[in-house]
Amino acid sequence: MDATHPLSATSLAWPLPDRTDLRDQLLAAYANGRGYHDTRHLAEVLERLDELGESGNAELVLAAWYHDAVYDGRRHAEERSARLAESDLTGADLPGTGVDVAEVARLVRLTAHHDPGPGDHAGEALCDADLAILSAGPERYREYTAGVRDEYAALSDETFRAGRLAVLEELAGRDRLFRTAYARERWEPRARANLRREIEELRSVR
Repeated sequence: MDATHPLSATSLAWPLPDRTDLRDQLLAAYANGRGYHDTRHLAEVLERLDELGESGNAELVLAAWYHDAVYDGRRHAEERSARLAESDLTGADLPGTGVDVAEVARLVRLTAHHDPGPGDHAGEALCDADLAILSAGPERYREYTAGVRDEYAALSDETFRAGRLAVLEELAGRDRLFRTAYARERWEPRARANLRREIEELRSVR
C-alpha cells in the first residue's frame, strides 16, 4: 500500500475525532518514502487489532498509530515514537476522552522487543498485531521482506543478511511468537513456516 492506497474503514477508525490533524500528520509520516514500515503496515496492524477484538481500546489504537511514527533506519525508533506520542497527546486537548497518554507511550515502547510481561493483555495484543505480518501469505510475505531490504539499502548484502538472520533466528527460537490465544491458533503455524523458509533461503546464499 503506497500513499495513494486507501486505508480500510477499520483502519481509519482514529479515536480522537477532534484531533484529526494528528492523524493526518501521522499518515504523512508513514507515507514518507518508507519500505515496509509504511501506510500499508499501519493499516494491517490496525486491522489485526480489530481481528483481535481490540478496535475499541483507544490506547491500543493510538499506540498502533504511533508505534512506527518515527522510522528512519536508526536505533531507538520506538523510543522516539513513544516520545512523539507523549508530546502530541499531552499537548492535545483530550478532556473527556479517557485516554491515558502514559499507557499509549508504554505500549509503543513494547514494540521494540515484542516481549510483554505476563498478564499484559494490551501489550500482548499490540505485539501480536505488529508481528502478524510473519503469518502473511506467500505474495505479501515476499513484499514484506523486499520492503525490509529497501529500508536497509545502504547495507551490503552480506551485512544485511547477517543482521536479518540474527533477527529471524531470535524469533524462531522463541517458545511462542504470539501471546494471545487467538493469534497462537490462527497465525503461529504459518508464521513458523515463513520463518523457516526465509532462514533457509538466507543460509543457502554463498
